[in-house]
Amino acid sequence: MDNVIIILLVLAVVGLAVWYIINSKKKGQKCIGCPYSKECSSKGNCRENK
Repeated sequence: MDNVIIILLVLAVVGLAVWYIINSKKKGQKCIGCPYSKECSSKGNCRENK
């Protein structure tokens, strides 16, 4: 029973992460982890702006 609970928790965390990424991409964010993702002109290359 303990293994089932752990597996469900892991699946829930992974599912929420995928849901967040999909919703962020639908909103037009290119670099999801970047706070300036909608404003920067890097066109998806966030490392070039540092």
